[in-house]
Amino acid sequence: MNYFIQQSIVINTLKIGGISNSSVLQIGSAGIIKPASYLYNTGGFTESAPELSPSEPGLNIAEEETVFTPAVPLQSPRK
Repeated sequence: MNYFIQQSIVINTLKIGGISNSSVLQIGSAGIIKPASYLYNTGGFTESAPELSPSEPGLNIAEEETVFTPAVPLQSPRK
């Protein structure tokens, strides 16, 4: 069964409380939401980053202590 929907949507103000990489904002009807990922070189880099040398081990927070705050800022759920 096929549905044909015609819509006219006017949005005066749209307030988004939070959005992440996996968020979907849908306005109106959609038959299929296809996942898409677009990567852009916004920094204008022309070559790869240099390799990490053994003398610079880098930061490994798993060996330090337990992280009690999320790495991504999260909002409390609304009641």
